[in-house]
Amino acid sequence: MADTDQPGRTNQTALTPEPAQTELRANEAAQKEKVHGWIRLLRGENLDFRWKSAEALGELGDPEAVEPLIAALKDPYVDVAWLAAEALGKIGDLRAVEPLISALKSEEKWLRAGAAWGLGRLKDPRAVDPLIPLLKDPKKTVRKNAAWALGAIGDERSSGPLREMANDPDPDISSTAKTALESITAKNAKKQPVIDIAQPKS
Repeated sequence: MADTDQPGRTNQTALTPEPAQTELRANEAAQKEKVHGWIRLLRGENLDFRWKSAEALGELGDPEAVEPLIAALKDPYVDVAWLAAEALGKIGDLRAVEPLISALKSEEKWLRAGAAWGLGRLKDPRAVDPLIPLLKDPKKTVRKNAAWALGAIGDERSSGPLREMANDPDPDISSTAKTALESITAKNAKKQPVIDIAQPKS
């Protein structure tokens, strides 16, 4: 019987990458190229391409897009800026926290709302104090996104302002605030340590 690993012959099986690994590397390379392509469009002059790029980069979730998306928060067109804010929330990289906090001060309601939503996804406690004033924002969509974000973060510092908001005559606003309070209560209940009580001696 012939020896398949005879001296002088290369063991091709050992040198050939596993098909799964080769396919995985190819997929990763294709994914990176896609990310780079969207980043180029995000930095381009075409408005439609820029907002579509911001949206696409959020869905792809690649950390390489974080810095370009942070820059896009200052895009002159709010459609691009607020989608960039939401994309940063979806990616989940904490480098975006401070830029999103700054975006809460924008004169554009959609950017304020998008930044609040993004911060809610990031769940960083640094955003609590900057978000609380937005519970009294003149724009309803901003108030709702701020309340949702505070509920998602789950910090008890926002409980008092949210209780006040829960009394709003607008049932939509009131409901959002109550849901946020329930979320905070649930999150903090999970943080309570379990105390084992010793059984009394007989």
